[in-house]
Amino acid sequence: MIAYGPNHADIFRRSAAVIDKILKGEKPGDIPVQRTVKFNLRLNLRTAKALGVDISPALLALADEVIE
Repeated sequence: MIAYGPNHADIFRRSAAVIDKILKGEKPGDIPVQRTVKFNLRLNLRTAKALGVDISPALLALADEVIE
């Protein structure tokens, strides 16, 4: 019904940048670890309706993706 997690497209872009550095000769141990900074909030209104749960308009406004 509600999922909050990392933005996978952002993770793939960051991974590609790290791979590019490695292929250009930088040592993997010298590359700093990067943490995800972009997260997505997804709401499934169909499931919420089936469970009888009302989602507030404020939460709907914050959602990155709404499944109806």
